[in-house]
Amino acid sequence: MTPPQDPRLPDGSAAPAARERIAGIDAARALAVFGMLTVHLGVGSLGVAGLAGDEAAEAFHGLTRGRSSALFAFLAGVSLALMTGRSQPLPGLALQRPVARILVRAVVLALLGMALDVLDAPVAVILAYYAGFFVLALPLLTLGPVALGCTAAAVALIGPQASFLIRSAMGDQGFRENSIGGITDLLLTGYYPAFTFMAFVVAGMAVGRLDLNAARVRLGMLGTGAALALLGYGGSWLLLYPLGGIDRLAADLAASTWGATGLDAAGLAPMRDWVVGELGNMHGQVPTDSPLWLLIASPHSGTSYEAVGAIGTSLLVLVACLYAAEHARVPLYPLSAAGAMALTVYAGHIVVMALGGMSFQDTAPFRWEAFVVAALVLCTVWKLLLGRGPLERALGWLADRGADLVPDRGAHPARQG
Repeated sequence: MTPPQDPRLPDGSAAPAARERIAGIDAARALAVFGMLTVHLGVGSLGVAGLAGDEAAEAFHGLTRGRSSALFAFLAGVSLALMTGRSQPLPGLALQRPVARILVRAVVLALLGMALDVLDAPVAVILAYYAGFFVLALPLLTLGPVALGCTAAAVALIGPQASFLIRSAMGDQGFRENSIGGITDLLLTGYYPAFTFMAFVVAGMAVGRLDLNAARVRLGMLGTGAALALLGYGGSWLLLYPLGGIDRLAADLAASTWGATGLDAAGLAPMRDWVVGELGNMHGQVPTDSPLWLLIASPHSGTSYEAVGAIGTSLLVLVACLYAAEHARVPLYPLSAAGAMALTVYAGHIVVMALGGMSFQDTAPFRWEAFVVAALVLCTVWKLLLGRGPLERALGWLADRGADLVPDRGAHPARQG
């Protein structure tokens, strides 16, 4: 059993007392950020994977797309639970100061996200959504793991269907001009809509309420993660291909687009090919021209199948990182250091992309590797010499000033066991 450790907020800043971070969670957070870098920098930025051929580069890019942002949101939920009592949720009055810190962070992250948007880098900035997720999670902070798990399941299973019906009534066309344009984007129509992404956050909160040091808990997370990944991605594949969902979707769209019904396989082939191509071109949710879109599990499709599958992969990554941090702490230190400064790394890469005029459409082999190595080296040196990252330090200071405005009720976040 490792010594008790103090939880940190999902943005990487400190909890009220300065204690040791959880290296495994930081490592997982770094993987999430580096995965998002893969998407932002594009397939053409991959050098090592590119050496194995275009298909390998595309496969690596596809593996990170969608799952990285889901993991980022999932880990936010884990950290929110850890900083508000871990397995014993803090009671109402004792929650006031942590809630004040969370609210201050939400405001600052929203402002930072909008500032990064102004730079006009070709990136769907997640920070303003992230801030909204913090606020939406506040009413759930007193719940235990079972209630949170049930809530996450309800969001994952009901949210995408409700979103589809509401957006259908709105006549949403799915076109995005910027990262976030208001409350409707946050909830329904944006790149990271809460109707789907809160499933990741709440699932992470449920995990954060467990004893992550217990072997049986980790084995349960491992089995659950594998089952969910198989159910989400495998279930979608089964419905789409062996059971003919793709063909039915193509027939639906042929009827609504061309006015053609009763087409044979050859007649449907152009529409079917278009549908298969569109599976990798989702931007937060599916189109509303056919409910059969809800069967897909593509990245950023916002379906139940994607949510279930991505929660599964998030569990697998977290368990792997927790074990790795215990058995290879020194080799993993640079990755944990980068995860401890996730906000700085995330914001920094967007600034560099904007100043350098970089795009995901560029062909620049080894650009991704250069970004990752630079982040690992700089974060390691900074952490060894100065401790918390620059943005994390500033954000933590502001959050502490906000908490100082709330009377101390004498209760503090529980230590980790």
